[in-house]
Amino acid sequence: MVDDTWSSALHRLWQAASRAEEVAALADDVYAPLLATPGVHLVVGTRWDDRQVLRYMRGLSAGSDTPVIVATTRSMPGAAVREPGGEPVVTRSAVDGLDDAAWPEAEFLRQAPGASVVACTFRLDHRGWAALALAVDGSADLAVVESRLAQAVDVIVACHTGILQRGREARRASDDALLAEASLQMDSSLDVEDTLRRVARIAVPAVADGALVHLLRSEGPEFVAATHVAVQQQRALEEAGRHDPWLAALLARRGEDEDTVFLSGAALDGSPFADALGTAGAARTADAKGDSPHPTVVSISTLRARGRVVGSITFVYQRPEVRLPDSAFLRSLATRAALAIDNALLYELRRHAVLSLQEHLLPSQLPESVQWDLSASYAVGDPMLDVGGDFYDAVPRPDGSIALLIGDVCGRGAEAAALTGLARHTLRTLLEEGTDPGTALSRLNRALRQERASRFLTAVVATLTPQADGTALLSTCSAGHPPPLVLRSDGTVSEVLSGGLLLGVLDDVSYDSHEERLAADDTLVLFTDGLTESREAGGAFFESVLPARLAALRGRDAAHIAESLAQQAETFRDSGQDDIALLVARWTGVPPGAGLLPHDPRIEQAALR
Repeated sequence: MVDDTWSSALHRLWQAASRAEEVAALADDVYAPLLATPGVHLVVGTRWDDRQVLRYMRGLSAGSDTPVIVATTRSMPGAAVREPGGEPVVTRSAVDGLDDAAWPEAEFLRQAPGASVVACTFRLDHRGWAALALAVDGSADLAVVESRLAQAVDVIVACHTGILQRGREARRASDDALLAEASLQMDSSLDVEDTLRRVARIAVPAVADGALVHLLRSEGPEFVAATHVAVQQQRALEEAGRHDPWLAALLARRGEDEDTVFLSGAALDGSPFADALGTAGAARTADAKGDSPHPTVVSISTLRARGRVVGSITFVYQRPEVRLPDSAFLRSLATRAALAIDNALLYELRRHAVLSLQEHLLPSQLPESVQWDLSASYAVGDPMLDVGGDFYDAVPRPDGSIALLIGDVCGRGAEAAALTGLARHTLRTLLEEGTDPGTALSRLNRALRQERASRFLTAVVATLTPQADGTALLSTCSAGHPPPLVLRSDGTVSEVLSGGLLLGVLDDVSYDSHEERLAADDTLVLFTDGLTESREAGGAFFESVLPARLAALRGRDAAHIAESLAQQAETFRDSGQDDIALLVARWTGVPPGAGLLPHDPRIEQAALR
């Protein structure tokens, strides 16, 4: 005959188990139907860890609505005889025969003198086990009692397994989200030290209570970043990262080791984590929460990318064991961090190489004379740092004049750099020999055609020839390049007439010159299209404001004009990634520093509005 009362209770128990977030929440649904079983007078449940430490005990007697709950950390080695293996174990005992060293429940069960005890011990997980004990009298059907006890235990075990599974799934989803966010954060910077600081900040407090990041240099580990949930501990952590010999020796010993290592207890003796960052830090954290202190655990993961070690990340934990990350998660985080750091390192190396090559494509210094004030500016606009094709030079000529040249090779990269070197050195050589600008451009065009260059380039050559009246004859010859501007001493700005076909497109091209005069304190400004084509968010080009911006620089020396225009264009620019090259020549006609017009800063500021 089916017991509908027990069946209904068991059904409700399964429903409660599916919703429970912890096993203890099932107590009422477990104890009440068991106590309703004929002959059962008392139910006592206990919870143990894997070291035979009693963590929890709950007792409820028939006819009572108030359970007795004991939360403790009582060590009871004698309970080892009761610890179950893989399957639940059901036993029968006389109350009077219970051993107190193994049965802390005895003090409750003896409230039913002469009764028998039906108990079931069962394993919850690798960290602990539990027991349910029933005090029954002689009227109880022991087979029914054991059956119901076993069914209740099945529900409890299933509930605990489900809670662990949901916890693992939630933890895995949280870990995946954290790893995704970490990748985005770390990949958003190509600066090595900034990337390392991001690694440390992302991990705390989500992964650990503290984090240390070291970069591997040829001379050994180099401390870069540290963070901790507590400000005082962060300072101590930074000090340990920079100077602690124990940590330095440990990181050096790990070397090529790929596995994450966890250290705790005696393994941390002599370390900074066992003192200021360890026991004391854990005690302060625990006191703030009202909990007992958690032992310090340290993990060290090697950061390896593309077959080489780039550094290490050290995590400090002062939290329960169940909240420690697993090795697989730490390996994944370390791999992502290592790739981000390696990308930043490669970018840094590439940036250094590109800037070095760019410097060799430009003159190391400009010629000096009492008759002109020369300066140049070069701003790299490509975030990927391919070598640009902009170039400039200033060449003294045999007749006492000076030739100014500026050009722009189409595209970027190694081919553009090679063509840049060819163009600049060809023009420089010809102009130094006294070749007129038009002929120099024609011969460069012929050389490009003979070399079957796949790219075209623009260029402009301007010569300044001193005149007896203190002026300078400006002769300009252009090959498809943006026309230079002249800032007159009275603040007016004019465009130098120029024309001519691009270089490297057609054979046998000739170039004409345009002549005009520069008076004392007039300034010639040559530039590449990276300046004029800088575009703001509204769509306007810097070209539209360039004359006013230049006029506002009236009376300033060549260096200020060159740097100011380059900076203004970069600030103005919302889109566009072209390099900006400027070559500025102020004609003096007299020694430097004499005859300069006074500069009014208000004029320049007004033009920036």
